[in-house]
Amino acid sequence: MTPTAESLRHWLALLRAPGVGPATFIRLLDEFGDVAALFGTGTPATLAKPLYDYLKAPDWAAVDRDLAWAQAPGNHILRWGTAEYPSLLAEISDPPPLLFVHGDAALLQGPQLAIVGSRNPTAGGEETAHTFAAHLADVGLTITSGLAVGIDAASHRGTLAAKGTTIAVMGTGLDRVYPARHRDLAHEIAATGGALVSEFLLGTEPRPENFPRRNRIISGLSLGTLVVEAVPRSGSLTTARHALEQGREVFAIPGSIHNPLARGCHALIRQGAKLVETADDILEELGPLAASLPASTAAPDQGPDNPGRASPSHAQLLDLMGFDPVSVDQLTSRSGLTAAEVSSMLLILELEGHVASQAGGRYVRSATRGRNERKRVGRAYVSL
Repeated sequence: MTPTAESLRHWLALLRAPGVGPATFIRLLDEFGDVAALFGTGTPATLAKPLYDYLKAPDWAAVDRDLAWAQAPGNHILRWGTAEYPSLLAEISDPPPLLFVHGDAALLQGPQLAIVGSRNPTAGGEETAHTFAAHLADVGLTITSGLAVGIDAASHRGTLAAKGTTIAVMGTGLDRVYPARHRDLAHEIAATGGALVSEFLLGTEPRPENFPRRNRIISGLSLGTLVVEAVPRSGSLTTARHALEQGREVFAIPGSIHNPLARGCHALIRQGAKLVETADDILEELGPLAASLPASTAAPDQGPDNPGRASPSHAQLLDLMGFDPVSVDQLTSRSGLTAAEVSSMLLILELEGHVASQAGGRYVRSATRGRNERKRVGRAYVSL
């Protein structure tokens, strides 16, 4: 099926028809073959009256505005059934007939991992999302999320910090950004090789029902979905549920039994999602795809007791640690840094494999511990 440029006009008009969602659109396309045949004198009298009346006099002025938008640099309208339409998304049961894209549309065809989670995460959850996104983007995965506050934004920002590519699937038309505080983030995503994506027509405002609907696109574009923090019955679990229904991988990061934001992840793990402690857990599950990804630009793994060179400021903190278990308070006292600065540096050092956490909130240099005790997010990219 290769719709002509003229038929795109009719697709856009039909998308604006009352009561026509993705399922009805595809059903009409299957039944009548050519969308253009539904308009004007050929409008089937058997259609429901509101739809019949609209097809007799569609809003062509609005359609022309859509087409004018598509002519602007970086703007695209992708049609289901064409080669440009993302192949993974085309496989789901209710693919959007049209996708509006601002940015690199070809990015939608590449390997993606969705990262989603709470809009009100803990500080640790936000840091985890940021760091996982950065490491996974570093090996060539595009990180896809929903531009919401919390875990979504942390995932986008982590990707950008690693100079990777990220896709934001939006619950509005692409002529507006929600939440408004993420306007600069949205612009940065598009300006640095990423993409903003929506199935919603220009002018669509942020309505509550739009966001659960857009979640199926986040999972549908992606090889798998990682949930970082989520309460039961959250939008993040809706995305994970879509991923399961679409035959995609679902990953979840466990947390403290006392953290209510860990309960959604624990529920997913009980239902068969893969428990994730390191980025390797995700890459190993993705299998053949991981083997085809380019090598990490980070320093290669140097073995269990030599995890590569830390940055100068982090190396100084390592020196202050010595070789015995040490607390954040002790390091704060030794370094003169704030507790927040020390905690942030320890997180990075742990993720890079230089230190490991122990019970009681203490940390120890990894050289003093066995291979099986390490938790190293960035390890073994090059060998996959």
